[in-house]
Amino acid sequence: MRRIYESNAISRDDDQFTPSERSSASDPQAARTINGSAWSKRLVPHRLRRRAVSVDVSTPVTTVAPETPIPFTVTMKNALPIPITIRTRSPIRWTWSIDDAPEASRTTRREPPDRPGELHFDRGERRQFRRRWPQRFKVSDREWAPAEPGEYTIGAVINVDDPDRWGLSDETTVRIES
Repeated sequence: MRRIYESNAISRDDDQFTPSERSSASDPQAARTINGSAWSKRLVPHRLRRRAVSVDVSTPVTTVAPETPIPFTVTMKNALPIPITIRTRSPIRWTWSIDDAPEASRTTRREPPDRPGELHFDRGERRQFRRRWPQRFKVSDREWAPAEPGEYTIGAVINVDDPDRWGLSDETTVRIES
């Protein structure tokens, strides 16, 4: 191989297409990109955008002992091959709850800002959020009460108007047995 390069066999004076040289006319042009989210907002109706996204809540176990943290996973998926942006009621895009207690808190919480937000999904994107519930409910700013044995519903919801209608909520049930 070394003799080929030393003999200048690759470069010739009469050949204008030498492998090591580039013509300025053959330079690749800059790839044009479009903002998929902006086009999705303009072309895809809100009802279709909401139906394209699904929410799923799952736990690895359904029965646990008291004082054992319960892990759960919230999965959100865009089923369409195009980017999707969903308008939310506030900058808080989604929440989880235990028996309708937001984030296992039975106290009054701060109200979110009164301005809309957006939840953006790339084409076919799947997002997973992992959380743990330590089997306690927040009853005041500094006090947590243990959960009694029984059934509890873990739910997740995207912060839109009427999320159950659009399939943007899900829940699963776990049992605490003594």
